[in-house]
Amino acid sequence: MPPIPPFDPDVAHALATNPDIVTTLRPDEIEALRARGIVPPREEITRSGRLAHSEHVIEGPGGDLRVILLLPAARTGPVPVLLFAHGGGLVVGGPYDGLAPLAALADEAGLAIASVDYRLAPEHRYPAAVEDVYAALAWVAGQASMLGVDPDRVILSGISAGGGLAAATALLARDRGGPGVFAQLLICPMLDDRNQTASGAQMAGRGAWDRDANETAWSAYLGPDRTEVPIYAAPARAEDLSGLPPAFIDVGSAETFRDECVAYADRIWQSGGDAELHVWPGGAHGFDALVPEALLSRDAARARAHWLARVLANARRTLAGI
Repeated sequence: MPPIPPFDPDVAHALATNPDIVTTLRPDEIEALRARGIVPPREEITRSGRLAHSEHVIEGPGGDLRVILLLPAARTGPVPVLLFAHGGGLVVGGPYDGLAPLAALADEAGLAIASVDYRLAPEHRYPAAVEDVYAALAWVAGQASMLGVDPDRVILSGISAGGGLAAATALLARDRGGPGVFAQLLICPMLDDRNQTASGAQMAGRGAWDRDANETAWSAYLGPDRTEVPIYAAPARAEDLSGLPPAFIDVGSAETFRDECVAYADRIWQSGGDAELHVWPGGAHGFDALVPEALLSRDAARARAHWLARVLANARRTLAGI
């Protein structure tokens, strides 16, 4: 087996002691993985009292589509909003997954969050999930006044598979002429169905979410025919990444998605775009959710918060003509 970068000590300990780590995944294990899922208690998300919680059912491309809204309770006007897609390899998970740390970030920055309960594969293959996120984007933009959010400051965000969906939705919005997207917050995004990177080979059977798990997920989403995969399914296949909003991309050095995330940021730069890339040394896939109190996880959380503050401040300066 090829050598791998060392895991951060806190990450290594968690990988060695947590029995729920998903290293690999076969198609016949998807249902069991879903059954293991635990919905975080609402109190964990709204404990500060500064975020008001509501659930909305909107018209989606496949029927009713649920969107979870967290809104600053003390807002005095329209606020920026993170349109969030959860992780889970496109096959598991729900709109409350990963929401607690994001709620802390939103609370600090004065943002709203709209989390999308998109359809899962293999029951619903491409383009179900990305079209659901796009429908939620259109709803947020169209109902911004009613919701109390700013339609000019919608930030697409997601973790893992959700990060890939956020990137794909940004491409859809660009190519369909809207709705407008202000920025992209892509946390260890799942971008490339080809599964042929050096980091994928390095991490086979190691860490969290190896290339076998990745292949299971992509096959569930795309089906058996992978001859012409659209860029809105796998954003890494897009050659032209011009005209996209600023992106924050982060990933661990010891995870399957490392090389595809680095390549995606590089292609944004080559296309004349704006991307901030962080490769966290010793980070496994989803390390910050695995060990949120680790110094590495705290550094990642601070970097995301600082980037959000900066892009929002830069927008205010631009509007003010500074």
